[in-house]
Amino acid sequence: MTQACPVDTREFRDALSTFATGVALITTQSERGPVGIMVNSFASVSLDPPLVLWSIGNDSKRKPAFDANPLSAIHVLSNAQKADCMAFTKNAYAFEGLPMADNGDGPPLLSGCLARFECEEYAHHLAGDHTIIITRVVRVTTGEADPLVFHKGSFGTIS
Repeated sequence: MTQACPVDTREFRDALSTFATGVALITTQSERGPVGIMVNSFASVSLDPPLVLWSIGNDSKRKPAFDANPLSAIHVLSNAQKADCMAFTKNAYAFEGLPMADNGDGPPLLSGCLARFECEEYAHHLAGDHTIIITRVVRVTTGEADPLVFHKGSFGTIS
């Protein structure tokens, strides 16, 4: 049963924005080609099996691609990748010019990330106006750089 939120939506968003988070680019393949979406709703779930989660708005035009394809890749972005990846905030197909690793028919793999998790679908859970997507990690790649963080509506880094 859905109930109206007793908290002002703007006040709620502003309070959530005080929690500094990393930034991730999630990718998959679609009928139109590779798709990407920037998120800050990424978290670990389990070590055994290795599970992670992220969430997507139910009204997102990118959601059908992630619903249809059980394979995805989660890229934890470095501060150096900010300019290259900001295009994904407006364009799901903004891969041109990005350094990519060959992955055949699998999800697009961005090179140079702090961490990359290659995943397969585990579960989807409807949660209010979003869907929580839980994936099982099948391969991990790590790198070294300053992280890209999101805090109070702005991107930055910590050293």
